[in-house]
Amino acid sequence: MSVETISERVPGPASARTTPELTVVVPTFNERQSVRILVERLDQTLQGVAWEVIFVDDDSPDRTADEVRAIGAQDVRVRCIRRVGRRGLAGACIEGILASQASLVAVMDGDLQHDETLLAEMLRLLRSGQYDIVIGSRNLPGGDAAGLSRERQWGSQAAGLLVRGVVDRSVTDPMSGFFMLRREIVDGVARRLSTQGFKILLDILISTRGTLRVAELPYRFRERSDGASKMDARVVLDFLGLVAAKLTGNLVPQRFFSFALIGASGVVVHLAALKAALGGLGFEFAPAQALATLVAMVSNFLLNNALTYRDRRLHGLGLIWGLLWFCAVCSIGAVSNVAVASWVYMVAPVWWLAGILGSGIGAVWNYAISSILVWRSR
Repeated sequence: MSVETISERVPGPASARTTPELTVVVPTFNERQSVRILVERLDQTLQGVAWEVIFVDDDSPDRTADEVRAIGAQDVRVRCIRRVGRRGLAGACIEGILASQASLVAVMDGDLQHDETLLAEMLRLLRSGQYDIVIGSRNLPGGDAAGLSRERQWGSQAAGLLVRGVVDRSVTDPMSGFFMLRREIVDGVARRLSTQGFKILLDILISTRGTLRVAELPYRFRERSDGASKMDARVVLDFLGLVAAKLTGNLVPQRFFSFALIGASGVVVHLAALKAALGGLGFEFAPAQALATLVAMVSNFLLNNALTYRDRRLHGLGLIWGLLWFCAVCSIGAVSNVAVASWVYMVAPVWWLAGILGSGIGAVWNYAISSILVWRSR
């Protein structure tokens, strides 16, 4: 993978083709106040270019999709994909890219923090035929991440260090959400890309296995003018799960990382509930253990419903049925855990090895069956 740093900006020649040369994909969630401004800025920046913009909206409560359609009724270059029952920036970007007719595709946020004036130079570089992808970098000289809070800057830097082992070190900002590439690249690796999480560029770089010719351009990440950041615990879990999946060649599913981490937290919940039942409530050990087990199962279920399977989140009566199924699945998983651990201990009496293998089998069972019976894919 070769990387060139370029800071000069020269707009490319106008395109007279009726089919757009460039599609700008913008994933949105509650960005109603920004979409019209963004379209106006794209129109100013991409004069003489045959372009379109596809807003991929995750059924925003603020009715972002309605605003995009109103704009599109007056400007045929503006399109909207409204996703119902599906969530996640990565999945939205993939759907938008695959829906494009253009040979070149850019991805940028809808909150106006990305510098749209960089698109002209990105386009010029790709037209030259020397590069496959151009990345907007906050880490090159001339760029900065002033729009990030101090906590998010630390998180971004830590994440960048973590992925150095799976991405070419010469790429200065593999966590960027602002880039332009040839659409055929995504066509070729679409089935290997994860629809979960927020770091679609990182996934593309890993999935193409260092074959891309990369250029980077410095840009200033603007401060947010409206709305709130979507960075939270779910994003962190998705990111760590993506790295784990890619490091294992997708042998470990991305969701499994979150599921297993929540399962580990259930041990802490179990012990806390057990101590409370024995001490504060005065239970005998057997009923205290049963209560602690139930509390841990409920805790694991609610956390998985909110984090691991938020795109399939259960509500209302479905939440109750899901909890019952989850407890049944985990009960069988506990039996398999004990059975496997006991068998391993008979063959090789090493307590910690037997415990780890038993727990591993139980976790895999719980994850696989829960995915099928509890959080069924829609």
